[in-house]
Amino acid sequence: MSLQESLGHALSLLEDGADILDLGGMKAGPGRSVSEDEETDRVVPLIAALRARTPAVLSVETWRPGVAAAAIDAGASIVNDVSGLVNREIADVCARSGASLVLMHHGGQLRGRPRNPRYIDVVGSVLEDWGRLVALAGQHGVARSALIVDPGLDFGKTTFHSLELVRRMPELLSAGLPLLVAPSRKDVVGETLNLPLEQRLEGTLALVALTVYLGAHIVRVHDVRAAARTVAMVEAVTARRPPVAPVRGLWE
Repeated sequence: MSLQESLGHALSLLEDGADILDLGGMKAGPGRSVSEDEETDRVVPLIAALRARTPAVLSVETWRPGVAAAAIDAGASIVNDVSGLVNREIADVCARSGASLVLMHHGGQLRGRPRNPRYIDVVGSVLEDWGRLVALAGQHGVARSALIVDPGLDFGKTTFHSLELVRRMPELLSAGLPLLVAPSRKDVVGETLNLPLEQRLEGTLALVALTVYLGAHIVRVHDVRAAARTVAMVEAVTARRPPVAPVRGLWE
């Protein structure tokens, strides 16, 4: 996809209701690795082009400090580090710039398929690892107010683990930090419903509705329009936002 095509797609996501654009130059899950230069070339020009067109919040998904620094210079204000600070210098980059930092639990299994991950208590393990990562980020100067946590559905987890994390999401909120959940098209949906990647929309939206109802602050999705409407409906039911156009029975 060319820069102009990527720019057009990103702007269309904003029109569909996205509040944050999370932009990455390399897959976090299984896939081909790319060099730092290639990752930078893929993501930084897009961030710069978007910053020139929109005031929307821009996030860069990377574990590389050099890519994070270049992306922040281009206009990103969030670094989504799915590696769990495998390179601690990325925390230094966030501390110097004031960028927010997303810390994800991956159970030590990141880019490959998980191999028989085991937890005595998956929620307890996630909370324990978040505690370690929060302390580590703080040691490098990142303010607690700049941190966001992600339980890492599917990463180093079976479908049973991911379902349990959703079910016990109120316990995850005990970390006292903004909670990001990324359920979109994940294997937790595909394996639960026995569906291929391209047929996982309804399952994704069910997880979006459940996680927002249970307290998630951010949901990372591909199908933005459908997800934004789902979130708006959940927020209306839970009195977090009013209906947009209420007229039924309200006339004299």
